[in-house]
Order: sequence, then structure tokens, then C-alpha cells
Amino acid sequence: MSATAGVWDGMHWLTWWRQRPEGLDVPLGLEALEERINYSFRDKSLLVRALKHRSYVYHALETQQAAERGGNGATEVDANALPAECQANERLEFLGDAVLGVVTTHFLYNRFPHKPEGELTKLKSVLVSKNVLARRATAIGLDQHLLLSELEESAGGRKRRSILGDAFEALLGAMYLDGGLEAPRTFLHRELLAHLDELTRDTTFINYKSLLLEHVQGRGETPPEYRLREQSGPDHRKTFTVEVVVNGEIMGQGVGRSKKDAQQVAAKEAYERVIGAPSGEGVTAADARETAAAVGGVSAEADDPADD
Repeated sequence: MSATAGVWDGMHWLTWWRQRPEGLDVPLGLEALEERINYSFRDKSLLVRALKHRSYVYHALETQQAAERGGNGATEVDANALPAECQANERLEFLGDAVLGVVTTHFLYNRFPHKPEGELTKLKSVLVSKNVLARRATAIGLDQHLLLSELEESAGGRKRRSILGDAFEALLGAMYLDGGLEAPRTFLHRELLAHLDELTRDTTFINYKSLLLEHVQGRGETPPEYRLREQSGPDHRKTFTVEVVVNGEIMGQGVGRSKKDAQQVAAKEAYERVIGAPSGEGVTAADARETAAAVGGVSAEADDPADD
């Protein structure tokens, strides 16, 4: 039997929500968020669900279970067994990712009728990257409305790129369920796709893995190898350490909240070494922009959910 079964036997979700422990309230000001995104939800529960990080749901259930057991502690929580109304935003994120892909691909196909598939793919990878989505999530104030556990909050979760990007995609999924494809399409054209030129000029989104690969292959060498050296922390706050090996030599090491972040840090260090950047100076923004333009390295990799 699921560890959460005892919570729901004879207890409707709304009953549990009314009896929830202090401090787990739905954030106020959702009307302000709806005004900012220029969309009013008919089903407000979809918007609330899009804001729920799994740490918040886990904390709520653990608190409830501990209370039922007389404060003897909580057992393992199976968040996937919960009623839809109190699940985290991960399923909505899954749906929103598909919506984002369809709308973005259609936009680029129409905007650039003469660009080949490869160039369109690079542009798309920038627009749908977690870096970009996190920036746009902050721009619309989504960070101020996230539902996080106290632990995740104290760890800086409200500014964490993967959490913000996931919430942005979950919002798209919620809008799609509430208002069909036109709702997120209009939102994306205004809040993301209209910023295409600005985003593709920003060196923040340079893909150092791509730059390193192009440079190494240009010298006729084997592609870099990324090795996971260490991972630590709970599932919702993992830290990864990755090293990159070029021609059998460790050329860089990176630490990040996802494997992808750690790989990019390692790739940047290795790239600066292989091009001979002076120690401590690294690659300047102008250098990076020029090189990226030359090899197409301004693109960002497609995000792997397993890396976050």
C-alpha cells in the first residue's frame, strides 16, 4: 500500500487542505500574477498547481503524516499517488514542455523561411533552454509566487534556474488545459519569442560544451568525455561534480545543481585552457561572442529533465 494511503483514506483533498498545518497557505496575490501574464484562469487550481514545487508537497504530506502518527516522524512519501489537486507541478511541466516546443518551432519556421533545419534547431535550443526560461519566469514575477518548502526556500530555491524554468513550463501546461493552445501561444509570443534577437546576442547563453567540442574536433582529436565524479544531497537539492577529459587529460572540473550546469562549468574551464586564455582572466565577452558566432556555439543544449 502506498505510504500516502493513510492520508487520503476517508479524507477528501479539500478537507485536508482546510486542516493543513500553519504556513502552508496558497500564496496571496494570484490576481496580480494573472494580471502580469495577461491571462485569467477559469480553473484557479491549475494555476496553484503550476506553482507547487515537489519540496512543498513533500513537506505538507510529511507534516500531515507525522501528525497522524502522533509526531513519531514521517515515512517515505509517494507524491505520484496523490490526487491531481495536490500534486506538484511536474506533470504540468511535462505538458508545458510539449506546448513550448510546438509553439516555438512553428514561430521559427514562419519567421525564418530560408534557414536550414540545423540553424532553426540552434535558435530553438536557445529559446527553450532553462537559462532563458528562468530569466523570463523572473521577468513575469513567477519567482515571487512559487510554493516551496522552508528548506528549499532557505537554500535559495526561489532563484534556482531549474525550478524557475520548470515552473514556467508548468504555467504553459496549466494555460493549455485551461484555455487551449491559443492561451499559451499568445503568452509565449509576447513574453518569450518577442525577445529572440536580444537572447541570441546575449553571451550568457553561450554553450561552452559546443565551443569545446568544435575546437577539439577542429584539431582532429577525439570528443571531450564528461565524467560524473560525485553527487550529493537530497533529490530536490542535489549537487553534482563533473570533470571533462580531453585526450586522456583532465582539463576542467565543474560543480552545479544539475549535471548540465556542472558540465558547462567544466567545459568553460577546459575551453579557456585549450585556447590558451591567461590564468585568472578567462574568456572575455567579446572573445566568446566572436567565437560563438564563428562556430554556432551560441546555442544552448536541450535540457535533460534527469539532470535537474
